[in-house]
Amino acid sequence: MSLKVAAYCRVSTDKDSQVNSLESQRRYFTDYINRNEEWTLVEVYYDEGVSGTSTLHRDGFNRMIDDAYAGKINLIITKEVSRFSRNVVDTLEYTRKLKEKGVGVVFINDNINTLERDGEMRLSIMSTIAQEESRKTSERVIWGQKQRMKQGVVFGRSMLGYDVKNGELHINEEGAEIVRLIFHKYVNESKGTHIIARELMEAGIKPMRVKEWSNTVILRILRNEKYVGDLCQQKTFTPNYLTHKKKYNRGEKEKIYIKNHHEPIIDRITWEKAQEILATRTLTDEQKSRHSCRYWCSGKIVCGECCERFVSRTKKCKDGSVYKAWRCANNAKHGAGKVNKFGEVIGCDNNSVNEVVLLEGTAYVLSIMKINQKELISEMISEIHTVCSVPEKIDIKKFQKDIDNIEDKKRKLLDKYLEDRVSAEDYKKQNQYYDNQISEIRMKIEHHQKMQSELDCQKRKMQKCIECVKKYLDFETADEHICGEVLEKITVYNKKILEIKLKYVPAVRLRYSTSGRGKNYKVKFEYLI
Repeated sequence: MSLKVAAYCRVSTDKDSQVNSLESQRRYFTDYINRNEEWTLVEVYYDEGVSGTSTLHRDGFNRMIDDAYAGKINLIITKEVSRFSRNVVDTLEYTRKLKEKGVGVVFINDNINTLERDGEMRLSIMSTIAQEESRKTSERVIWGQKQRMKQGVVFGRSMLGYDVKNGELHINEEGAEIVRLIFHKYVNESKGTHIIARELMEAGIKPMRVKEWSNTVILRILRNEKYVGDLCQQKTFTPNYLTHKKKYNRGEKEKIYIKNHHEPIIDRITWEKAQEILATRTLTDEQKSRHSCRYWCSGKIVCGECCERFVSRTKKCKDGSVYKAWRCANNAKHGAGKVNKFGEVIGCDNNSVNEVVLLEGTAYVLSIMKINQKELISEMISEIHTVCSVPEKIDIKKFQKDIDNIEDKKRKLLDKYLEDRVSAEDYKKQNQYYDNQISEIRMKIEHHQKMQSELDCQKRKMQKCIECVKKYLDFETADEHICGEVLEKITVYNKKILEIKLKYVPAVRLRYSTSGRGKNYKVKFEYLI
């Protein structure tokens, strides 16, 4: 019976020279396998333009591994360790799993066969060398990129208003007009970022790379120095050459800034004016901290029509009182629900709601609870006993003793193997059996400790809630602090309906009606079953 043999090859770039190399490798492996009469070619798997330090984006490699696990492959041939993987952990992990399935890997240039007795030891050495070479290559590439950045070569992709070609920025007039429009609205018309985003959506102007315009996208454009002709690079960096994950540069690396680098879209006077406005409208860290806990119901109000969050709006009335209302964020961005020129529904028809309604509505629900205070607390105590029942206690010391005994057996087994009293195969099987036993015991301990910790946490939460209920049900008037403590969520629907959910108790639906204005503003509630 012939062996089902596959080959794997990889090139790290898609340059013409590398593409030719890949084709040569594929032809070589096809001929190499077909020349052996005892082998049957399954497929020459390959990846083009991807790094070997990770298997995440290597479709050919991952498909080959899946086929091997499925029994379609008996042997894999590759040129050298660095082609298979430049990550020591990945190399050893995959070759071990393949070996368990009876699949060997042969590295031709390195003369390594993972099915041979010393295969893993030699593979460990060669994969470590390959990984170290990858690290050095990464350092050389980063150093080279930094020098080219200092020379003004642009790294990155095209953006709204600019196309990147051969390391240079070229104005794209179609996008540049949108950029000029945004700066004009912000600087000359004094419009906010939310309003600008809404007007662009209503005009049917599509953003680049994102689904829709938002204040965040507008802010990113207003702050981008490229539009005034400057270039700032190395805003992100890759701290780990194995994972390739990028991280925002917050001072860890030197940023490279070149003034008057390319043709600007926005003149410097307009740009600087925009930055001044941004500075006056941007909250300091202290202001952000105050703002984050400014409202008792922040982040807890949801639109029942489109599921967006509600945002606050405040204004002063003529009689000196302050009117504070909450409005659906979708409505705030795009206005009433409508269909744009692309047939997309934007906006929301839900009405705004006065904060007095929300506060007094929460207090009204609390008053309902107050009537049944004893019954409610009794139910919660019963719930604590039900939910927080302590699991059967286990003897951790006994389990640890069992682990120590098994570890002792493992040491004795190793001595026998070194004295050639036990074969390598028997040693591996028995050692694996002991490892499985230890693993099971540790999992039992971990599971018990985790369950106990979760139950203790739940018990503390429930008891804290009972204390809150006892404390807060003695209120006489609506209080922001009290309502904020017990409120979980308010869902606002059309037709003046609220669904108020307090912590640990079922939600309550109310219909409200209002009368009067300013200081004479009054609210009435109707309980809905």
